[in-house]
Amino acid sequence: MITFYYSLAPNPMKIVLCLEEMGLPYDARPVDTRKGEQHAEAFTTLNPNAKVPVIVDQDTGATVFDSNAILLYLGEKTGRFMPAATPAARGELFSWLMFVATGIGPYSGQAVHFKHFAPEPKEYAVNRYIYEAKRHYGILDARLAQNRYMLGDGYTIVDMAVWGWARMVPFILGDDAWAGLPNLKRLMDEIGTRPAAQAAQALKDRHAFKAEMDEEARNHMFRHLGVKAA
Repeated sequence: MITFYYSLAPNPMKIVLCLEEMGLPYDARPVDTRKGEQHAEAFTTLNPNAKVPVIVDQDTGATVFDSNAILLYLGEKTGRFMPAATPAARGELFSWLMFVATGIGPYSGQAVHFKHFAPEPKEYAVNRYIYEAKRHYGILDARLAQNRYMLGDGYTIVDMAVWGWARMVPFILGDDAWAGLPNLKRLMDEIGTRPAAQAAQALKDRHAFKAEMDEEARNHMFRHLGVKAA
């Protein structure tokens, strides 16, 4: 059994897709970030960075945080949805998995923050992060123009990592963004038909999360609001 701490944000959704694809039993425990539950001592003991997702593998005693680290842990634990165990294939795995971790996720997250939540003035920040997010998604699209999946002919944890964020491209980049990313859209549509993806999407019905982005939620999620500049 795996204890899975989650919200419905892109990074936890990668993990529930992976758990469902691998058929691993898990106990889903909601962490309502708009209520500040990620800052509770019991949770920061698991992840000092106060972010979801986190898993605790009851079989091994391992606690793992950061979504792409969890994907790699589960892939190595089960041997499933991984490329061949050759240096060349492992190099591609690490490169693209870290590309999602250091590029797709951060730039998408900042684009969403400045586009949808940050106060004015914000034009410079919106332009910067939308540009970088679009550039990174363009790299994925170019890769997928040459390959069915991110690592070639086989569906892997890298595709799951991409799915977590890329399914939200219209919210991140705008309603017309898919027109410029046809190959990425193809992959998202294909993954969306998989039973594991449908089960992952249904996770939203298990628990009720706070929906309002009110002052309390902003203070919990954007803690710099309570810190005065030096």
